Amino acid sequence: MHWLLAPDAFKGCLTAQQVARAMATGILRADPAAQCTLQPMADGGEGTLAVLQHSLGGHWLRIEADDLAGRPRWVDCLLLPDGTALIEVARIVGLPLAAGFPLMQRTSRGVGQLMRACLDAGCRRLVLTLGGSGTNDGGAGCLAALGAVWLDRQGQPLDGSPAQLARAVRVDLTGLDPRLAHTPLEIWCDVDHPLLGERGATSTFGRQKGASAQDLPRLESVLAQLAELLQAADLAMLPGSGAAGGMGFALRFLGGEMRAGATAVADLCRLDRAIGAADWVLTGEGRTDAQTLGGKAPLEVSRRARLAGVPVSLLSGSVESLPALTAEFDGLFSLCRGPVTLAFAKANAAPLIAETAEQLARLLRGCHAASRPPVGR
Repeated sequence: MHWLLAPDAFKGCLTAQQVARAMATGILRADPAAQCTLQPMADGGEGTLAVLQHSLGGHWLRIEADDLAGRPRWVDCLLLPDGTALIEVARIVGLPLAAGFPLMQRTSRGVGQLMRACLDAGCRRLVLTLGGSGTNDGGAGCLAALGAVWLDRQGQPLDGSPAQLARAVRVDLTGLDPRLAHTPLEIWCDVDHPLLGERGATSTFGRQKGASAQDLPRLESVLAQLAELLQAADLAMLPGSGAAGGMGFALRFLGGEMRAGATAVADLCRLDRAIGAADWVLTGEGRTDAQTLGGKAPLEVSRRARLAGVPVSLLSGSVESLPALTAEFDGLFSLCRGPVTLAFAKANAAPLIAETAEQLARLLRGCHAASRPPVGR
């Protein structure tokens, strides 16, 4: 039996590559003759660059930039053989880097610095993967690093953080890097939230980034002011403009084209070809719930497998019981078959994945054997 193993990462626990290897370990214990093709997946969030480097090659470009607290940090971007530079926003302004630093003072400046450095390195196309960010500045810091200047009433420049943007009365765009006008720009994300409103960046993600009840209206006001200063209210309401604390909005302002991250990764990795050669597809993620239905990697894998007529199952750390999820997969399997602590599940994720994949493989192998006619008939 030929298995295609196409999981996303188990966030905060295992990379997608590690998950796929654990799945293969279990399957081969049940069926040593099985063929396992490992195709780690991602949806534009953390881990996307590692997945693409695994599939496409390319080389790492190490760049020094400022993180969301203004601290210099070395970050790896991926330069593909075709001249495309991929920047993973979470590597420079990711939420884990934000510990103890107020949300109102965080800035996405480092993202713009990475973009500029990639242009300096001669890249012919820019792709930014959004997701996992700890900023909520609408991408103003990113624009500042690319040459935009935010000004207060006295004509003094501001740094692009929400705390300072509240004083902005105009923006000077004459210094924007001219290379941006001639460099194709793609934005990959896995959410469809606009910049503003009840489903906007602040209302949806502000709390999880550390915003207090007092911060929320201030942040919303700053983002609305940002859209007004850039005269881009139409862009603010488009799906995906609220991604990464409004980074989607700023990149759209620069002419970026929005793509679903999972779709883009699947296309580049030639997932359809791999599915077509498989007898069964196994995908998964750390937690499968209603957000999965919004376009996460396992859903992308499932829908492509179904179009190809190949069965597809899901193996995740935990699985929410939802009819809509059940309808998308040929079996949902959770690692947690009894009461366990989160710490235990994370510490033992790889052996639990292997054990669960083994049981699935044993079941399918047994069903296949039972379906064969008895010898002599």
